[in-house]
Amino acid sequence: MKVTKEIIERVAGLARLNLDEAEKERLTSEMENIISYVDKLNELDTTDVKPKEHVIPINNVLREDRVEDSYDREKILSNA
Repeated sequence: MKVTKEIIERVAGLARLNLDEAEKERLTSEMENIISYVDKLNELDTTDVKPKEHVIPINNVLREDRVEDSYDREKILSNA
């Protein structure tokens, strides 16, 4: 995809950014580099790679739910 100055102006308008001409030129070049990098990543064969939600394994750190006795109601109300 070719990134043009018009595309940068459109995105800047949607983001409500005021860019001068030098910034538009710089961003055009940077966006072109980013998109070419993503295009290179799209060339990788990922057919045998399972999708992951996280890179490292994550375990649930919450405690086990169990029913326990509560505090004595009268004792708590005596503090009020």
